[in-house]
This record gives sequence, C-alpha cells and structure tokens, in this order.
Amino acid sequence: MLPRRTYPATEGGKSPVTVKARKRIAAGAVLLLIAGSLAWFGSRPTNSAKPEGGPPAFLTQGMPIMSRPVELTFLAGKSATSASSWDDVLVWKHYAGMSNMRIRFQLVPFESLGETRKLMLATGNYPDAFYAGRLTAAELMKYGKEGVLVPLEDLIDKYAPNIRALLGRYPDLRNSLTMPDGHIYSVPSYYDPDFLSMLIGTPLWINRKWLETLHMPEPQTTDELYAYLKAVKERDPNGNGVADEIPYGSIGINVLLHQLKGAWGLGNRGLANVNVDWDEKSGRLRFIPADPAYKELLEYVHMLYAEGLIEKDIFTIGSGEFYAKGALGVYGSAVMPNPFTLMKMTGYVGAPALQGPHGDRLYSHVKPPLAHIGAFAVTNKNKYPEATLRWIDYLFGDEGSKLFFMGVPSVSYEETPDGELRYVEPITASPDGLTMEQALTPYVTWLGGSYPGYARAPLFKGSESLPESLAAAEKVKPYAVKEIWPPFNFSPGSLGTEITSYVQSMQYKFITGEVPFTDWDKYIGNLKMIGLDSYMQQYNEAFQAYSRSK
Repeated sequence: MLPRRTYPATEGGKSPVTVKARKRIAAGAVLLLIAGSLAWFGSRPTNSAKPEGGPPAFLTQGMPIMSRPVELTFLAGKSATSASSWDDVLVWKHYAGMSNMRIRFQLVPFESLGETRKLMLATGNYPDAFYAGRLTAAELMKYGKEGVLVPLEDLIDKYAPNIRALLGRYPDLRNSLTMPDGHIYSVPSYYDPDFLSMLIGTPLWINRKWLETLHMPEPQTTDELYAYLKAVKERDPNGNGVADEIPYGSIGINVLLHQLKGAWGLGNRGLANVNVDWDEKSGRLRFIPADPAYKELLEYVHMLYAEGLIEKDIFTIGSGEFYAKGALGVYGSAVMPNPFTLMKMTGYVGAPALQGPHGDRLYSHVKPPLAHIGAFAVTNKNKYPEATLRWIDYLFGDEGSKLFFMGVPSVSYEETPDGELRYVEPITASPDGLTMEQALTPYVTWLGGSYPGYARAPLFKGSESLPESLAAAEKVKPYAVKEIWPPFNFSPGSLGTEITSYVQSMQYKFITGEVPFTDWDKYIGNLKMIGLDSYMQQYNEAFQAYSRSK
C-alpha cells in the first residue's frame, strides 16, 4: 500500500530483510499482544490535563481546537502491519501539538475487535470514541437509540466543513449514514468513487516471471488459471530443483471466492452485501450461497484445494506468516494489496477478469465507496464532542489528509514543485531492508485500512496508487460491476449471525472435502430451517428502503 521503488534482485528471490529487522518485527508482534490485552482489561484513562487559568475552551476555527491541552481515550482497531503502540507515531504526536488534543489509543487487533467492542458496549466500559472501530449498522442503531453514541448531524453542520462538503457531494453517503431514526452516529471510511484501484483493494496477482518461465500466457479463463496453478506445482518455475512453490496463497479463502465468483455471474452488485446480489432472471434479491452457481464455484475451489494448488494452511494462516512466506518468493499467485509493499516482491501482474465455464466474465470484487459505515463514533462519555468532531473533520480535508496519509513534510515525505507527494528515501529504500509498510510504521497508522477518512488520489500514496495496481484496475475495468450497492441499514440480529456462521462452516467443509457435494440439498434445507426465507424478507425490506432513499 505504498509507492513503489525497484530493488535489485536478490539471490533465490529472497527478500533482503536483515536479522535485526526480523527481530524487530517479532518484538512488535509481542507488543501487539500486550497492547490488545491492555485494551481488554486496562482501566480507562481520564482527562488528566489541568491547565492553569480555568477549564480549556473549545475553539471553533483553525488550530488549535482547544485553548489548553486535553486528553481523550479512543478504542482503536489495529492491523498487524501498523505500530504496536501509537503513542510515539509521528502523525499523532504532531497532530496533538497542533490541536491541543492528546489521544490515548487503546489498541485492539482487528481479529478480536468485534468481541472487545461488544463487551465494552455491553458492560458500559467504553471509551470517549471508537476509532477504526468497525461498528456495524446494527450497533449504530442500537447504541444510538440508547444514547450511548452521540448524534452527529447537527455537529457536522456546525463544526465539520470537510465532512459536510463530502455529504453534500455524495448524497448517497448521507443516506447511508442516516439511521432509521433520522440521526447520524458515525463518521465513515470513504473512498473516491472514481478511484477504482482503491475500490478493488486486493487484486489477484500472478507471478509474471513464472508465466514467462513456463511459457504460458496470462490466464483469461478459470480453466487457464487451473492450468497455470498446476504448472507451478509440477514444473519447478523457480528452478531450484525443490518443490517449494505454492501455486496460490492468501489470508483466508474468502478473498479467493470473491475474486472468482464473477466468473459464475455472482456478486453483481459488489462486495458490501457479500452474500446477496440481484438475480436478473427472477428480478429479485438472490442469496448467493444458496445458488447453484455458487455450488459450482465451491466445486472448482475444492478441486484446487484437493490437488494441492492452494496454500495448505489457507484457513488458519496469519498475516505475519503469509507475508514472511511471500518474502521468500514461493507464491505463484496471491490475493493481497500488493506483493511489493508487503513482501518486497516484484514481478507480479494483476490478473484479468476471468471468464467462467458458462461464459460469464464479471469482475465483482469491487467495494462500495463507503468502505466502513462505523469507522468513527463519539460516545456519551466524551466531555468534548464538538472538539472531537473537529479533530476528525480536519483529517478529511486536503491538509489533514496529507498529514494522515503522508506524515510531516521533510520528515516522512516531500512535495515536488508540481505538487506530487513522495515518501522520503529512508522509507522507499529502507537501509534496514524493511518493506515500505514496515518502514512507515513510525510515521503513520493508516496501514491495514478501516480508518475514518477520505482516500483519494493524489493525496493517498498507498499500494492502490502504484503503477501496477492502477494497471490491474484498468485491466478489469470493462468487466467491473456497474451498480455498486452500499451496505444496507438493517439488523437481522441473531438470525443473521446464525445464517452467516452456518454458511462459513459449510463453505470450509465443502472446500476441504469434509462434506461431499452430494449433501448440497441437505445444506439448502438446513438454511431454510434456520430461517433463510425470513432473513431474505428482512433484507428485501432494507433494500426497498435503500431504493426509496435514492
């Protein structure tokens, strides 16, 4: 997710990460666990700033935001690629000095964020705000109605000119953020609708060097992808005489399913409503995991898995292990933001939209511009809600976006006379042999996504802005879904949880062969017994509400 710089080839295709750097990464993983534990059990810090001369005053314009320093506590979702502690990260130290608002971030790994968030809200031990909190629409509705979350629409109109302008520019965004009670309880993570490589996020990357070695063209169909993966497994494309190549790898299997389902005509409204799209033949909503075409997709992926063409640990591998393996140059293909930024590997090219067995050629792996509806929310424990909204609003403007995504001028980035932003040389060419994401951790915290903000070119310089990512997006653009639904605002409650859990469980069992496909009808019957018809009725009501709002 960073600007690209060409590195010299290393022996055996291995990433030139030093032992010192590896130890540093390992230590960071330990600190991550500690930070997560503290976020669970640590006591909530209070506003400790007690300036002389009376209480701090809220300032409505410019910087600082408060007349005297104040301190707030935010629960923050953390990716494995960001710093283990944000206290000394450049962006927040600099912004604290500008704004007179020091934020104490209680970090929780994204993997456990949902449970931590639910526990805090249920027990009343929640922070002043949720940052990169991934609150769901159901949580926004519930805790907004109960008064735990602060309504923001009036504060936006008064104190948040950048967010107000964004909502004015994109009326669908305002509609999506507005809950059924008429209030807005969150600030989103939003992508420029014209920034297609950002909406794609994680393309399917193919090892171009191995294609050349194997004398094979880029796969254009699912059959050709299978042939390439099989050749990677059997024909030793790295030429070391050892069967160490992994034809396909990723963190989990879902990203592969999302990349492939368009080849079966599924996912024709994008990724926001991951299990529901529009059935053109019947003219109604379709539950994708119950469709016969989905069965064919699972059969295809089962074939890949059974023949050893997919990473054997695909269901359990963590991001650290995945990136470490990738740095060894063993993957023939992968779904991820960019092999260079996270593995320091070059020579990969984005795959085209693949044509499926029935002639379908749809690229459905496209997120809505509204990436996360509940990226940021203010709670009723916050003593300074107006100041907190001004604090987040600054990061939606041009200057704030530069600070958030790039850091501080002349320290972490430079701006050319024509306005182009570039990270400094120690980041683009780390003397410690770090990847760019590793080199960026002392400066910024957007790594891994889910942040509240407005990502757009040219202010964003993540992996989606790299030449190969832009080329990958252009390649699939003619086949990309044209109508992208946002997430619908409805709460299916325990029924939705039960259906999703069952689908995920059976997806694993079908792919691994634990359950044969002859049991497909039994699987469909169980979905109906759980309450699929009722679930789809609720979904349809939410869809109708969305349609009326347009």
